[in-house]
Amino acid sequence: MRVSAKTDYALRAAVELAAAAGDGTPVKGERLATSQSIPLRFLENILLQMRHAGLIESRRGADGGYKLAKPPEEITLADVIRAIDGPLAGVSGVRPEALGFNGVAEPMRDVWIAVRASLRGVLEQVTLAEVVAGELPANVRTLVADEDAWVPH
Repeated sequence: MRVSAKTDYALRAAVELAAAAGDGTPVKGERLATSQSIPLRFLENILLQMRHAGLIESRRGADGGYKLAKPPEEITLADVIRAIDGPLAGVSGVRPEALGFNGVAEPMRDVWIAVRASLRGVLEQVTLAEVVAGELPANVRTLVADEDAWVPH
């Protein structure tokens, strides 16, 4: 899976908003950009996409800014990724279940469906609140503990 800079920035901004969710005060875009070293204009477009997806709310004015639209315990990393990039796993812009392969390549559809299931097994299980708390689910901790996970391929 290739994670675009846009998606990486969206995830980091969402985690920042989750960390600030406790006091209910909106966070200025400038603060988000500065805290995560994200170009402000780029971040503003990302935040707009996240707002359209219903993940964040925005308010204008001196007391304005951005905040999560739901509690951080209810927003997964997959929710943020889908808001920015669409489905978690697609092949040439097509969902795996809609693919049709011929001949010996026919099992590739099942491979792509398995890849999507693997991504879901992590990204749909990790919430913004868990990232902020540094308490990732057991299945994620198990994957990270495997030394092969750290080997670049």
